[in-house]
Amino acid sequence: MKSIKVAAGIIRDGNRILATQRGYGDMKDGWEFPGGKIEAGESSEEALIREIEEELGARIRIDEFFMTVEYDYPEFHLSMDCFLASVKDGEKIVLKEHKAARWLGPGELDQVDWLPADSEIISRLKLIV
Repeated sequence: MKSIKVAAGIIRDGNRILATQRGYGDMKDGWEFPGGKIEAGESSEEALIREIEEELGARIRIDEFFMTVEYDYPEFHLSMDCFLASVKDGEKIVLKEHKAARWLGPGELDQVDWLPADSEIISRLKLIV
């Protein structure tokens, strides 16, 4: 089975978390934490900073490592390094690849249809928000 290594950002604004909805591909319409594939020679943190700038037009600050999710989709194995992060002052989120985005408060985390690998983060996230 093919393995894909990605980095994802749990981007916080106060006690709210940014969720983004995929606008393309096999998992179109599913909600996820933004991020993307780690390229050769990149650290997870470098990949996440690059991907957020490419996908959301914003610069972020990585605050700390949160967890790694290992998940088997039917077509591939996903290894996802997840980091708590925040948008740098003055930066605005612009959807370049996603269909929608929502800032979710602690009681709203179950209001979107998370992709399976991302849903594994939610139960642990509820303990800190």
